[in-house]
Amino acid sequence: MKNKSLFISGGLSLLAIFAFSGMQQTSKGVDNVSKVAASKASQDWPVWTRDGSGNLYSAEKNLPSKFEPGEFKIGTEDIDLSTTKNVLWVSKLGSQSYGNTTVSNGKVYIGTNNESPRDKRHIGDRGIVYCLNEKTGAFEWQLVVPKLGAGKVSDWEYLGICSSPAVEGNRVYVVANSCEILCLDTEGLKNGNQGFQDEGKFMADKGKGALELNNLDADIIWRYDMRKELGVFPHNIASSSILIVGDLLFCTTSNGQDWSHINIPAPLSPCIIALNKKDGTLAGEEAEGIGKGILHCNWSSPAKGKVKGKDAVFFGGGDGFLYAFDTKFKKDEEGYDIFKALWKYDCNPADYKKDKNGKEIKYPAAEGPSELIATPTYYKGNVYVAIGQDPEHGEGAGCLSCIDADTGKKLWESKKIKRSISTCAIDASNDLLFAADYSGYVYCYDAKNGSLNWVYDQKAHMWGSPLVADGKVYIGDEDGDFVVLASDKKMKVLSETYFPAPIYSTPIVANGVLYVATQSHLYAIRDEAQAK
Repeated sequence: MKNKSLFISGGLSLLAIFAFSGMQQTSKGVDNVSKVAASKASQDWPVWTRDGSGNLYSAEKNLPSKFEPGEFKIGTEDIDLSTTKNVLWVSKLGSQSYGNTTVSNGKVYIGTNNESPRDKRHIGDRGIVYCLNEKTGAFEWQLVVPKLGAGKVSDWEYLGICSSPAVEGNRVYVVANSCEILCLDTEGLKNGNQGFQDEGKFMADKGKGALELNNLDADIIWRYDMRKELGVFPHNIASSSILIVGDLLFCTTSNGQDWSHINIPAPLSPCIIALNKKDGTLAGEEAEGIGKGILHCNWSSPAKGKVKGKDAVFFGGGDGFLYAFDTKFKKDEEGYDIFKALWKYDCNPADYKKDKNGKEIKYPAAEGPSELIATPTYYKGNVYVAIGQDPEHGEGAGCLSCIDADTGKKLWESKKIKRSISTCAIDASNDLLFAADYSGYVYCYDAKNGSLNWVYDQKAHMWGSPLVADGKVYIGDEDGDFVVLASDKKMKVLSETYFPAPIYSTPIVANGVLYVATQSHLYAIRDEAQAK
């Protein structure tokens, strides 16, 4: 395990680090009450950021602070559970896994690629969503999506499905690598084929006959092809996670530049849309002209909150602006249903656009402007988001902004953070905000005023986001290092663990279990002492 350094930013003095321990209760009665309270706090994690607010926070208790991921069985890619500690189960994924885990009604969903084929009918590069048993990790069924055939420009090889499945009732909504929004049955084909009837043809390679279906296959209820219906041009990969708001599904289209990184093929196509969740028909689209100002692509997932007491959707645009959209749509002059911005805020400071001599700083210069890739975080009437770029562009100047959700005005900003593609996590018990950047730093801010408490150097690039739960901050990096920090104004490292594969996704917690996905394995981790 490589050494990690702790330091304080902004000229603050180094403070003593200590742990506060409360009195232990030994009474069986008190212990039972404690367990009941913990069980009430337990909950599913059915959508990206748990409730769609963009805040990676859970009120669950009794979560593990230490664990051991174990060793491989000799000659295999299977983990020997006898060598693990606090690990409930481990499931093999593909070779690349960027999609974040969701958990609902006894099932676990995660996107990956097909480099560990579960079915001999599906061989080769595919986008995959696994449905696993929550208690055992056993495989139940899978969604298989062939590649577009466009290569890196629109469906990058072996990336798999990067969207986090969104689950509500008996339906699963996901954005596929094919730039389609799919609605699936939570039971797969085990309860019959409903809705869309051509899964066998859908899963087959172009020019080949339909595959014979079985109970290991997904049951597609409906499809919405964003390229065909909207004319969008997905850049590299379609990757937004779906936001559920009442009867609507809000989704980013991943509209972006072409291979030249200069031309925008579809500047008039919408960058965020809403579908009717029942049948997948288009309900509305943004009419702010975001496509004309795309710096690279639109990859940010939307979040929900309130603007002046009414439902709103917050979206990080590929033009560097944070948008607040009304969830009530209007007809434009041509009769299309559109949603206009209640307000928009430019998240790029003026000095990121022009240097001291007034010369334009061109994208993607390290000191220049960036788009928004992170999901906006709505918390107590404010919205928080950091700017960033495609990791291929490297490190660079960042900025974390706190915006008043009612007015769209800046409350505070921090330029200490570097480029970030990570979503913020705010602890509801103490109003501490945790943010991470691509350069490998974790920041602890006061969510109210933006004062910086401390910075932790992870010493490796970070793609995923921090999770806050049970007084702990969980996050991993591309070296496979995973750290657990205390959610406190004073720095404390609770544990450091090495996983044998990079971590590009975000940990989540559901029903007392912490889920950590590496590129190749999904670990279900729980405190064994608390589980007894």
